[in-house]
Amino acid sequence: MSENLIKVRLPVEGMTCTGCEEHVIEALNKAGAKNAEADFRRGEATFKIGENKLNAAKEAVRGTGYKPGNEAIIYDEKDRKKSTEQHDGEYDLIIIGSGGAGFSAAIQAVEKGAKVLMVERGITGGTCVNIGCVPSKTMLRAGEINHLATSNPFNGLQTSAGPVNLADLIGQKDDLVEGLRTKKYVDLIDEYGFDFIQGEARFVKENAIEVNGETKTAKKFMISTGASPSAPNIPGLTDIDYLTSTTLLELKEVPKRLAVIGSGYIAMELGQMLHNLGSEVTLMQRSERLLKGSDPEISDAVSTFLNEKGINMLTGVTYKRVEKNGNEKRIHIEKDGEEQVISADQILVAAGRTPNTASLNLEAAGVKVGKRGEVIVNDYLETSNANIYAAGDVTLGPQFVYVAAYEGAIVADNAIGAAKRKVDLRYVPAVTFTNPSIASVGLTEEKAKEEGYEVKTSVLPLDAVPRALVNRETTGVFKLVADEKTGKLIGAHIVAENAGDIIYAATIAIQFGLTIEDLKETLCPYLTMSEGLKLAVLTFGKDVSKLSCCAG
Repeated sequence: MSENLIKVRLPVEGMTCTGCEEHVIEALNKAGAKNAEADFRRGEATFKIGENKLNAAKEAVRGTGYKPGNEAIIYDEKDRKKSTEQHDGEYDLIIIGSGGAGFSAAIQAVEKGAKVLMVERGITGGTCVNIGCVPSKTMLRAGEINHLATSNPFNGLQTSAGPVNLADLIGQKDDLVEGLRTKKYVDLIDEYGFDFIQGEARFVKENAIEVNGETKTAKKFMISTGASPSAPNIPGLTDIDYLTSTTLLELKEVPKRLAVIGSGYIAMELGQMLHNLGSEVTLMQRSERLLKGSDPEISDAVSTFLNEKGINMLTGVTYKRVEKNGNEKRIHIEKDGEEQVISADQILVAAGRTPNTASLNLEAAGVKVGKRGEVIVNDYLETSNANIYAAGDVTLGPQFVYVAAYEGAIVADNAIGAAKRKVDLRYVPAVTFTNPSIASVGLTEEKAKEEGYEVKTSVLPLDAVPRALVNRETTGVFKLVADEKTGKLIGAHIVAENAGDIIYAATIAIQFGLTIEDLKETLCPYLTMSEGLKLAVLTFGKDVSKLSCCAG
């Protein structure tokens, strides 16, 4: 009986030349790996190995003096559809879904001369432009302006705000969404000349879908159907009319009290938005620490600013049940061994998202899904059927439109072109658009240590940043993580105004291997928040409180 092999992509730190590659390959082969390859430029090795031998292979790499990271299982040999036979079909590529991934793939494929069909069951444009990034960020900005009008930090300024007309704000938001959807999505269908069908697609066999009663065939397919808000299993929750991230952005009146189940980026953004528009907001989560995947300094800074802004934050919560009493909604919880009741006019459920795969009939196409319904893909974004790809939120990768668009372009190259491009999500910046905002890229201190790095860190409180002082908004922090041996920056985490703008510079530094010394030599304009990044770099070796303004 042949051994069941898994294919593995293993990050390997420390390779600097082809000789290093040979050492890693030799170590893997001795540990029982097959088809081992290593690439020092990408800092990774790929190989096939028996599942029970994987840890031995990692130890073998470690024994050569290199640092193995957390492996990614690409696919099971037994589950992989071996045939890469090129089917005949009416289209070169059929794309299911019309969001960022779908349009990116369609445009790239058409430019390569492919005949493309896009199928969309809902509103053209996907989550970001319709119910995600665009509407939420414009409403967040409205909330910020209202908050500044009611509470500003400057002596001598008398500002105030009248009652919020949420219906007018929502109407203006809808106009913006409609305009961007038309300009950035709908108009591009004719511009690039691909076919488009409004309807629900379901696979009927490996190279065919059915939509609106018609069968459409293709050589290749891409699934980019996105994800939808999911609800936790709390007794009574399904019996009440709760809000999701979608329906909250359709409200016509500001609720007096809002309770939020969840405390991730959607919960914090929409919670703060309604707080700034006049709601009394309570955020709740099961884990004991806010943003448990972040380093403590980041969690502490976020907890502090939520408290300062007047948002109630409950951690370590056990949800007992939800009920409705007249117009009031009640969440029964247990915290620290005591039962409490959180009463609210509206409840927002922001506790994760579920991939939109249930109606696709993926079994007919031989496409494997994971425990949460996500489409499983390898490094080339191929599914278990070699002629079907998937990209974007439906794979439960990083839930950002820029990641979806990046992946859509890779699918087009791999499905239509002769390329064999791998997806690389090691340097994905993440931003939460609260005020102050939260941004992160690369490894946290804890994660870096887990991956075998000897680390050194720099923590700079926001009150050491001149721009924060003049703004009179000093709650926040800059934290940098560097490799002790090489001096390379490997992580950056920021809580500050405009953190999302600053994080791009850190992304470039990490992705292209810049060291702390490299960054010390750069010039940064004074009285910008990005100067915090430079000051955090200087903090590795100096006490910045003892430097003059602009001193390097």
